[in-house]
Amino acid sequence: MAKVKVYSTPTCPYCKMVKEFLRKKSVEFEDIDISCDEEAVKELFQKSGRFDVPQTEINGKIILGFDKKALEKELENLSSE
Repeated sequence: MAKVKVYSTPTCPYCKMVKEFLRKKSVEFEDIDISCDEEAVKELFQKSGRFDVPQTEINGKIILGFDKKALEKELENLSSE
């Protein structure tokens, strides 16, 4: 199964919502705290051209914010592979 990454910060309420959503769906993910990882900030910007969080990467696709519909769609694509 492809890797899921969540770029987040500890104080972001939408970041918490994304991670809780993924946990409820039993999706394993890597939580990348950009508030203390300068390399992760660079990686995030290279992938999306943006610094805002949360950003969720599923199968190489970036989803900005807590977009439940987009997350569900990409997770569905993951499970069909």
